[in-house]
Amino acid sequence: MQSILTKPAPDSDARLAYGTDPNQFGELYLPKATGPHPTMIVIHGGFWRAANDLKHIGHLCKALSTEGVACFSLEYRRLGNAGGGWTGTFDDIRAGAAFLARNLGKYNLNPKRLGVTGHSAGGHLALWLAAEKVMPLKTVVSLAGVADLRRAYELKLNNNVVGELLGGGPAEHPDRYARSSPIERLPLKVFTRLIHGMKDQVVPIEISRRYEAAARKAGDDARLIPLPATAHFELIDPGAIEYRLVSSTIRSGLL
Repeated sequence: MQSILTKPAPDSDARLAYGTDPNQFGELYLPKATGPHPTMIVIHGGFWRAANDLKHIGHLCKALSTEGVACFSLEYRRLGNAGGGWTGTFDDIRAGAAFLARNLGKYNLNPKRLGVTGHSAGGHLALWLAAEKVMPLKTVVSLAGVADLRRAYELKLNNNVVGELLGGGPAEHPDRYARSSPIERLPLKVFTRLIHGMKDQVVPIEISRRYEAAARKAGDDARLIPLPATAHFELIDPGAIEYRLVSSTIRSGLL
């Protein structure tokens, strides 16, 4: 099976700029039905680095749109882009979501059926965005998300990328970790599902386990769905068997 990272990206229905930087835009994927459409903000991964853009997650967005879910796939400034990292990466996610909130009616998106999902670093940003309360959300679905930045820093994931993202470790910047790590922003008070492969060698499932335990203790409706035979990228590949679970979890959360 060809890697989802190298497959040609599907076309979106519109590219919408939410800022003036070349990386401040979103790709909108719309169902063929009239609407108003249930809608997911989708945030791609790549460990917050500029080397990875939103193209690869377009396959997930296109597949969801054929099943009746509109998707707004956010691009954002990343490590290696001017302004990326702290705080630009976070500012962009918030600004992109706020832009969508202002334009729901223009694209016939249902304001009562909104959610956010993301993969890997995008899963971190999805959970973080839900904590920011930019718009009312029905669901947040983290796909192998980096839900605990302190633990990710301890594990030195991807050559200590969390230290790069936040400009150092928790001892140096406790306020930044408190503001940016999803596990420290609980409770979300949003229906939360975390899907994570038990064979994931990129983001270990223990990070989602820690988040689930903390979220449930804080009173959130949060549940981890562990997949015993799954690694990291199957979760965003519509050609993989795991896609059916991802799709049904997203669609049920938007009901």
